[in-house]
Amino acid sequence: MRPTALPTTLRSAVALLLGTATLVGCSSSGSDGGSTAATPSKLTVWIMRDSVTDGFLQRFKADFEAGHAGTTLDVQIQEWDGIGQKITSALASKDAPDVIEVGNTQVAQYAASGGVKDLSDKTADLRGADWIPGLAEPGKIDGKQYGIPWYAANRVVIYNKDLFAQAGITTPPKTREEWIADTTKLNSGGNDGIYLSGQTWYALAGFIWDEGGDLAVKGADGKWAGALDTPQAKAGLAFYQQLQALGSGPKDSDEAKPLQAEVFAKGKSAQVISTPGGAAAILKANPALKDKLGFFPIPGKTAAKPGAVFTGGSDLVIPESSRHQDAAYEVVKALAGDKWQTDMAKEMSYVPNRTSLATALAGNEGASAMAAGAVNGHATPNSPNWAVVEANNPIKQYMTQVLTGADPATAGKAASEAVTKALNSSN
Repeated sequence: MRPTALPTTLRSAVALLLGTATLVGCSSSGSDGGSTAATPSKLTVWIMRDSVTDGFLQRFKADFEAGHAGTTLDVQIQEWDGIGQKITSALASKDAPDVIEVGNTQVAQYAASGGVKDLSDKTADLRGADWIPGLAEPGKIDGKQYGIPWYAANRVVIYNKDLFAQAGITTPPKTREEWIADTTKLNSGGNDGIYLSGQTWYALAGFIWDEGGDLAVKGADGKWAGALDTPQAKAGLAFYQQLQALGSGPKDSDEAKPLQAEVFAKGKSAQVISTPGGAAAILKANPALKDKLGFFPIPGKTAAKPGAVFTGGSDLVIPESSRHQDAAYEVVKALAGDKWQTDMAKEMSYVPNRTSLATALAGNEGASAMAAGAVNGHATPNSPNWAVVEANNPIKQYMTQVLTGADPATAGKAASEAVTKALNSSN
């Protein structure tokens, strides 16, 4: 998923454009993934628009080509609109790109087609034990690693430093208990302690994960079952309800209606849950808040561990029909390695794919808070049908029902049944 949509997040493709020369490179050199092919003259890689800057791509292209004599990378930017069908068609073709960037929550869908190469034997080489869990999990389907984590983004708390100072709060909270106490102090004098809509379901997911629950679980028979009627989900929503009540956010809409950045920009809301990138939208609406915004990880149940967050972002996959699988892997390895992960983190303020690289964000308050929270990152249920759930999101309906007085058990049972039906719709 794209990070800004969390992000889920986040969870994408830049293509190294072949053109006419690409046809030559694809048709004449055979497969270097197990045949007699020599070094390919062209490699095709798809990366989504705005995932990285032109400057990053230019630096990577020059460095990779310098280290791989005889190989040329052609870069073609892919558009988000319609990308699902385009990738599905490419995976089914005999002339697919060599590397494709995909949203992390899309890997299961593409892997189900049988057109994505299993890279499980490469995880040790890529230092997979150090991958951020919430970014690595979506790329692993039925024990096989199809998607290689590329970058991540997750939600943090953006706060108004002036309102915190007025309330006498000098240090951001690190536990749920401290968070509620501080937010209660902030919810006075005509200010909202927090602006939190009633349907910010990614935040709810984090609270449920903190309780040891999930949105859905997969049984031994391969069938999925919604889990919003469990004690863990009930406890997660109870905390959400307590926090949401310390502000005037609507109970029947999400963070886009109205745009929470614009509400926060009015200067009366002390906190908002958002990716750090949300600060740019806040400052666009109210430039006077420059230097007045702070960031901290969503607090956990104890100070020893930040709150659970949905990790959005992108993975890199290699199509089975790539004719240059060994060379394609070299592209993936480079993009997922220390040098380019560090470069990208600094350029884009993304969380690197490995926990040990978090220091790459030093000096960037928002990105550092995001990296700190990413160590407790999670993913949505790893089903090809998760998009069906989001299309008519019963989680949002469940939240509004409980926040407006419905019985949590009854609402949770109905929501779980809807999730179950959606996830098993093609089984």
